[in-house]
Amino acid sequence: MAPSGDELWAVDSSVGDDAAAQWEQILSASYVPWTVSIPELPHRDTFKAWLRRWQIDDLALVDGHCGPCSGRRTRHQLADAEGEFVAVMIVQAGAETISQRHFEATMTPGDVVAWDSTNRNRFTVREPLSKRSMLIPWTALDEVGGRAWMSDGVKLDGTAPATRLMTTYLDALNQVLPELDSAGASAARTAALALLAGALRSENNICSAEIVRPALRASIERYIERHLLGGTVTPAAIASAHWVSIRTVNRVFSATGQTVGEVVRLRRLARAREDLTDNDRPISDIAHRWGFSDTSHFSRTFKAHYGSSPTDFRNAYRFDRRPHDASVHRHVARVQAS
Repeated sequence: MAPSGDELWAVDSSVGDDAAAQWEQILSASYVPWTVSIPELPHRDTFKAWLRRWQIDDLALVDGHCGPCSGRRTRHQLADAEGEFVAVMIVQAGAETISQRHFEATMTPGDVVAWDSTNRNRFTVREPLSKRSMLIPWTALDEVGGRAWMSDGVKLDGTAPATRLMTTYLDALNQVLPELDSAGASAARTAALALLAGALRSENNICSAEIVRPALRASIERYIERHLLGGTVTPAAIASAHWVSIRTVNRVFSATGQTVGEVVRLRRLARAREDLTDNDRPISDIAHRWGFSDTSHFSRTFKAHYGSSPTDFRNAYRFDRRPHDASVHRHVARVQAS
């Protein structure tokens, strides 16, 4: 479905309702149910607040601004909620403190927090605040395995590449939403989910979920194959290329009883073994080509793995081929003689 037209709410100080009641109704309608309070104001029209919400299938993108206020979600608000969501908040100006069970974070411009709507939480805004939020049903996040990376609350590193990619994408999405057709909206939804999952994975470094580990391992192995000739393939380089920590890379391989260094060494040995049978290059050249700077070390490592030295392996391969080749030549000669 195409994104629905934007919905705009604003606190109207000209009506009889107090500002706190209006803001509570707006937040509850656009996010999830809240109980809201605002500090005592010298004038009724001092508190300013508004929200604009775009619906993208089952996701919602919400921009908003408000003055100082606070809110909480208790058992009563949790019971009134229609659906279970993950809320991702990006502070653009001002500051906000949010807490949920054992998690608490004070957000300033550029900070990103994700929290779970199924648990009690609180927020406090002590100065005028502008922020962008994305509201995502848990069922949608499950499509990309995101549940494995979410805890009570997660503060993402706003400077991390994966987080920056997500926030930059949401900035761009906000600009083009009115022009998207159904196909574009579907693609936008899929991209938003994937980028959030990437940001959460990068922050938490969790690889225990079955949906994550095989995919990450396969991606890392493809990276190793592509870079065997490019110099040192280190855990740091692999981690940087995949937006995860070095610890995450090591954990992916330790799950099968290996280390990154062992896997890289075996791949290099396999490629060197192919070269020994495919061409007549000097063994020292082959060793150097596949990352072994010392020929003696290469020979010892090769023999430890394959049971023979590179020279013996190459000679044995050539010897195994000679009888077959000679018999073929003798057979051809007899045919020609007859």
